[in-house]
Amino acid sequence: MQNKRIRLWDLPTRLFHWILLLAVAASVASGQVGGNWMDWHGRIGLLVVGLLAFRIVWGVLGSTYARFAQFFPTPGRLKAYLRGEWRGEGHNPLGALSVFGLLGLLTAQVTTGLFANDDIAFTGPLFDLVTKSLSNRLTGIHHLLTNVLYVLVALHVGAIMFYAHAKKKNLVRSMVTGWMDDGEGESARGGGFVAFIVALLVAVAVVYYTSGAWLPKPPPPVAVETPNF
Repeated sequence: MQNKRIRLWDLPTRLFHWILLLAVAASVASGQVGGNWMDWHGRIGLLVVGLLAFRIVWGVLGSTYARFAQFFPTPGRLKAYLRGEWRGEGHNPLGALSVFGLLGLLTAQVTTGLFANDDIAFTGPLFDLVTKSLSNRLTGIHHLLTNVLYVLVALHVGAIMFYAHAKKKNLVRSMVTGWMDDGEGESARGGGFVAFIVALLVAVAVVYYTSGAWLPKPPPPVAVETPNF
């Protein structure tokens, strides 16, 4: 098949990718600094929750190459790729493993963060739904997963650099412009306005629930009168 310029990544997928990148970097930085920045750490975490919820829905309703079914790394696809027989656009089977790994890890990271605490002043928005001992365990997992995240991000960046130098494919440019200049398939289809609105509404609903805004507010502290001797 003759190579041609094709529409590869739709705008919502590209926005998700770059906003998630900035959000994860800001979350890691604010978590490392701690102190007053922990409030921002929690807000950024909720942003990541919304982004992940959006991407999950968009993985079903989005355009061709954004759909999970299009690039899910089945054993057959992995074998074909390792043999050099795989042909296609979007995420290759090994890249798909990286994508699903990052999405799964980030989901676990933000889920544990919702119930975490720092033993000082910060608690996750759903902290009150669990015991303090469980919160402490989830906090430990939250910190541990950060180290795993570093590894997966490094592998992801390494794969992009490998493709740029060894295979002369600029994956970053495609994720910026949405176009592939030497594509072998057809341009992406689907993922229209209605699908975008549905994914956005689901993301907003998930953020609202995980923010704890629906939880009953704690009673105000009882004023204690000082005796007048």
